[in-house]
Amino acid sequence: MKDVYLFSGFLGSGKTSLLTDVIRQLKDKHLKPAVIMNELGKLPFDSQAVDKDIPLKEMLEGCICCSGAEKTEAQIQSLLFDSNFDVLIIETTGAAHPVEALDAVYSPLFADQLNVKGIVTVVDTKLWLHRDTLTPQVRSLFMEQIRHAHLLVANKTDLLTEAEQGQAIYELQGLNPHAFILQTTNGRVPLHLLEGLKATAQVDKQNIVQAPISTLQLGSRLVNFTSMEFTQEQFEDWVRSLPDTVYRMKGYVPIQGIQQPMLFQYAYGMVQWLPEYIKMPAKLVIIGENISDIPVIGFN
Repeated sequence: MKDVYLFSGFLGSGKTSLLTDVIRQLKDKHLKPAVIMNELGKLPFDSQAVDKDIPLKEMLEGCICCSGAEKTEAQIQSLLFDSNFDVLIIETTGAAHPVEALDAVYSPLFADQLNVKGIVTVVDTKLWLHRDTLTPQVRSLFMEQIRHAHLLVANKTDLLTEAEQGQAIYELQGLNPHAFILQTTNGRVPLHLLEGLKATAQVDKQNIVQAPISTLQLGSRLVNFTSMEFTQEQFEDWVRSLPDTVYRMKGYVPIQGIQQPMLFQYAYGMVQWLPEYIKMPAKLVIIGENISDIPVIGFN
C-alpha cells in the first residue's frame, strides 16, 4: 500500500511551500515521493522544488476533479506501473472541491493499492479573517475546503496579531471540529502529523471485518463483491437507502444476467450504469462521511 496525501487550499495559501518541505522530510526518512499537481499556466511550477529523480505528473488547464478525474486516474495508473515510489502527494488547484478531488483519486482498479491518509487544507489565515470580501461562490468553496479537511494548516499566522490568531483558530475549529489545526508560517508541517492521518477505512475481502472507525468524517470504503450478484433493482434499492452523507460511489457491480460487472457511478443522488465489455474487478469505492457504519448490500 502506498500512502496518498491530498493538499488543498486556495491559490496563494502556501500549498507549494508545504509540498517542498514535505518532500524534504520524506527524503530525509529515505522515502521516495511522487507528485501530481495542477498547472494553471499563470503559476508555473518551480522545477527546482521537485528534484528530477521524483516522478512528477502535471494537470494542465484544469482541475483534479469532475472532468479531470479520468485523466488523474490514468496518471496514477501510469505512476503505479512505471515509477518506484512510497508516497504520492497530490496538490489540487485552489478551485477544487475536496470531495471531488478525493473522488478523482479513487478507482476500483487500484483502490486496494493506495492508502489515502487524508486531505490537508492550507488556510491563508489573513484571507480567512477577510473572507467577506470574497464572492459568495468563492467563499463557499473556501469554507468547503476547510470543512472537509483532515488536517488544517493555519498558515501565515505571522501576519496576524495574537488576538487575530485566536479569532482565526476559534472560527476554524467551529467550522471543522474534527481536524487538527496547526498554526504555522511558510507552510511548514512536521511529517509525523501527516503520518498520523487516516481517511481510508479498509474492509476485508468478505466485507465483514472493518478497520476501527476513524474520528475523521470524510473518508472512503472499499467493498469487494466476492461470488455474489444482484439485480439492478436490488442494488438501486440499497443505494436509495443510503444516508445523504454518501457523496460518491464508483466501481464495477455484478448484475444478474450480465456477463461482465457493470460500471456504476453515483454522485449526490444521481445514478449512472454503463456496460463494460471486458472483465473488471467486482469492487465498489464509497466516499462520504462516517461511512464505516453503513451496512453493505448483501451483508445487512
